[in-house]
Amino acid sequence: MGFILSDQNSENKVVIAVDAMGGDFGPKEIIPALDMVLKGRADVFFLIYGDESVINPYLNKHKSVKKNAEIYHTDKMVMNDDKPSAALRASKGSSMRLAIEAVKDGRAQAVVSAGNTGALMAMAKMVLKTVAGIHRPAIASVMPGIKGDTIMLDLGANVLVDAENLVQFALLGSIFARAHKKIEVPSVGLLNIGSEETKGPDHVRLAGEMLSRVDFPGEYVGFVEGNNITDGSVDVIVSDGYAGNIALKTAEGVGKMVKHFVTESFSSNPLAMVGAFFAYFSLRSLKKRMDPRLYNGGVFLGLNGLCIKSHGGADALGFSSAVMLAVRLSREGYIDQVVRDVNNLNDQEGVMNAEVKE
Repeated sequence: MGFILSDQNSENKVVIAVDAMGGDFGPKEIIPALDMVLKGRADVFFLIYGDESVINPYLNKHKSVKKNAEIYHTDKMVMNDDKPSAALRASKGSSMRLAIEAVKDGRAQAVVSAGNTGALMAMAKMVLKTVAGIHRPAIASVMPGIKGDTIMLDLGANVLVDAENLVQFALLGSIFARAHKKIEVPSVGLLNIGSEETKGPDHVRLAGEMLSRVDFPGEYVGFVEGNNITDGSVDVIVSDGYAGNIALKTAEGVGKMVKHFVTESFSSNPLAMVGAFFAYFSLRSLKKRMDPRLYNGGVFLGLNGLCIKSHGGADALGFSSAVMLAVRLSREGYIDQVVRDVNNLNDQEGVMNAEVKE
């Protein structure tokens, strides 16, 4: 049962369902995050799911959210340490499940949660289902690079994949890149241990063969290596979830290490501190470009609805980035694009007839 805090005017608004109880901080960071979104976007309305007694004190501090939201009370939530299977069985009536169901029922264009990743994926897949023709959903995220942002997937949803899965990931990533980066034909590479055609496991080489000859909304540029993830030379990088998740966590670790070393260097002695003072604006710009909070938000691609996973430890700025990603993809009609392009891929005869070259 919910109560309306303001008129929704759904004809002009992007409606985002929010699991307010997910993540490490819950409403403490999530409600201020929604306030940040509204300061930059007046065309957003929220359906907020969670415990009113916990949410309301923060709503009273953020009047804009209170005026542009509808609250649905539930005191049931998915815990961060719940196993996905157990969470799925006990999901009915939880803030996470209710938020996902809002997308399925057409009351919201997207759902955002910072909750348990495995549980969120299991529930989203069960409730929203995959787009017809897509075998497995994948998790994609935006990673900053020297020449520009790179879309990378899969980041952990599928440890073991086959060639057809990788081809479908390339399709999903391309559609995401077109919406996010505003480019008509994004470049797509397969993550491998070398750029030569003879390198890599059979299913990766077979996927390369297939991508080189099928019509999909991207340009296949061949195999790419780990260093290409951060140089920004490719718009989309495709891998299995095992390698993708390791790459993501490695990048996060390197970012923290660089931040630690820079801070340590500029505070090591008085002369270094003086140098830091004169380099303040450059350091501030560097910090902003490398701030992982500005790139927060993993998209569950391949589902019949938009589901965005925020980092569980995200603060208000980080969660607002995930919500903004949901708003942008909703405005771009992302799901409709997926359906059209998947149908085009499925209509192509002989897609799976490629053979691995020895």
